[in-house]
Amino acid sequence: MIQLNILNGKKAGHEIVARLFPFQIGRAAAAHLPLDEDGVWERHLEIILQRGEGFLLQAHPQALVAVNGQGVQQTTLRNGDLIELGSVQLRFWLSPVRQRSLLLREGLIWSALVALFAAQLVVLYWLLV
Repeated sequence: MIQLNILNGKKAGHEIVARLFPFQIGRAAAAHLPLDEDGVWERHLEIILQRGEGFLLQAHPQALVAVNGQGVQQTTLRNGDLIELGSVQLRFWLSPVRQRSLLLREGLIWSALVALFAAQLVVLYWLLV
């Protein structure tokens, strides 16, 4: 659903895909994205999926979080937002959507059209004979 690119720190260059929400980020081993960096709290923040609203960033009450350079406690995230927590910077992206293959469905439709055309030919032949 979403992708977080870690821009600096010990895990710089990693891309994390989040599919389960709320998605917790912090120093705790139980966090979905554990970050052992300076200034990161045990439960620093979480990203919550709110249907119809989007993705909401909710910071721990005493934790410092900035989105695009502005300090926040709670905000709706947008594609490409820069999240800063402690000494770590993350880039928030919506994950690319994977389309399922339509090959089987298309094959069945074409087969049905060919069968319909053949049935029409049989009916025409039967009517003309």
